[in-house]
Amino acid sequence: MVIFFTSTVISPPVSIYVGRDKEENEDLIKYGFPEDVWFHVDKLSSAHVYLRLPSDVTWDAIPQPLLVDCAQLVKANSIEGNKKNNVTVIYTPWANLRKTGDMATGQVSFHKDDKVKKIHISARDNSIINRLNKTKVIREVDHEAVRAARIKDEAAARKMALVKKRAEEAELAKARAAEKAEKSYDSIFTEFDPKHQTVQEMEDDFM
Repeated sequence: MVIFFTSTVISPPVSIYVGRDKEENEDLIKYGFPEDVWFHVDKLSSAHVYLRLPSDVTWDAIPQPLLVDCAQLVKANSIEGNKKNNVTVIYTPWANLRKTGDMATGQVSFHKDDKVKKIHISARDNSIINRLNKTKVIREVDHEAVRAARIKDEAAARKMALVKKRAEEAELAKARAAEKAEKSYDSIFTEFDPKHQTVQEMEDDFM
């Protein structure tokens, strides 16, 4: 089961999702999307919280209110972290998560440490948690099916983009050919335009 929240601090609203247990976290580590950003309380046990970014936002330029939403949600879902003030939440792109066979269930490391950022949370903000909880939805997710559907949609989008590109290239080639032909005809008429003949040349033409 996956817990979904909706943050409305940016427009359009974005999804934040959380695994309910360690086993679910394993699936989220395995089946995340490239636009997902992973959040966790630093050096403490906590839920794995994922932010699904819109296409026009990069992980290192997440708007501050959205960062705070995610960090507050992580803190609230940490048994120890929820009781403490001044906690640090780390976050990184899903693709930077590193999982090896010798790690415990739900445990991760990183491919590149320099792609891990931090945000400081001084205290729990109940107004944020209450707002997010009002959007909470819990549902079963078939991660394999979701990934297969995404791959299919992306393939269809690439095919449509290719068809569009080829059509545009064909139109451009047609326009260039027409322009070339027009210039060719202009040169023919210019070469034999009687307006450009001298009086002597015109007289010679009639002799």
